[in-house]
Amino acid sequence: MRKNFDNAEVIDFRVRVPPGLCPQVDVPDTHSSQYNAVLNTGEKYAAAQTLDDLLQGMDHSRVDHAVIHAEHEVGDVADALNRTVADIVDKHPDRFTGIGTISLDGFSIKKALRQVDECAEMGLIGLSIEPAFFGMHLDEKKMYPIYAKAMEKNLLVALHTGINYTTHQPMAGENPILLDGIACDFPDLTLVASHGGWPWINEMVAVARKHPQVYIEFGGLAPKYVGAASTGWEMMYRFMNSVLSKQILYGTDWPTMDHQRTLAEWRDLGLKPQVLDDLLTGNAKNLLKS
Repeated sequence: MRKNFDNAEVIDFRVRVPPGLCPQVDVPDTHSSQYNAVLNTGEKYAAAQTLDDLLQGMDHSRVDHAVIHAEHEVGDVADALNRTVADIVDKHPDRFTGIGTISLDGFSIKKALRQVDECAEMGLIGLSIEPAFFGMHLDEKKMYPIYAKAMEKNLLVALHTGINYTTHQPMAGENPILLDGIACDFPDLTLVASHGGWPWINEMVAVARKHPQVYIEFGGLAPKYVGAASTGWEMMYRFMNSVLSKQILYGTDWPTMDHQRTLAEWRDLGLKPQVLDDLLTGNAKNLLKS
């Protein structure tokens, strides 16, 4: 059942499953140490464990709706996460839309295709995939059957782009320029570049300008840097405030970033009023209704 978003003022296009609801998995220090050092993830995740924590934060900042991602960076937990996301959406359809995922640990095309089918059957609207955490590039050929199946099922695909802070997996495979080839090969597939693609901002802007089906989502970062000089975001700020205004999405990657801080910083950047509306609500509405 499609939901009515007409009265929504803010839609967060990227939140995580509350840590307390995630399957238990041993996270190696190579995955977590630098994330904690850069983003203070350990403290943030410990302080935001439950669905009530998320809902209270949304309510406090007047965030009407959120897209919850079954994302993971370690282990084979996709099936459990997909069920958890679907259950959250079933219980709170007015507050959440769900995006599923596939197993990347010991990747199997057959298993992944089954998971894509199940995500569609559960009413999830897309897939959230982070290949680089498992040693793969965005345009890895063995990912192509997954992209094809997602396009067939009318599921969007959100892909981790830009820097990752693991200390054992290179980030070259997350360069958003790789989305160009995927978008060329799958012209009817909606792609969401999660985290905005930094430090390859010129490439990110070029790909989005070329492909209207490529959206840029800014979860997991401090928006104030997008409008600051000498941060590498200058090209993005200029283009998102003009010709890319219909391809940008507000996201927090909660609990990595919170709603109060990110909304305050976006509203203080001096974006055109219509662009800010598109970022915070309008573009997400269009995607969720499609």
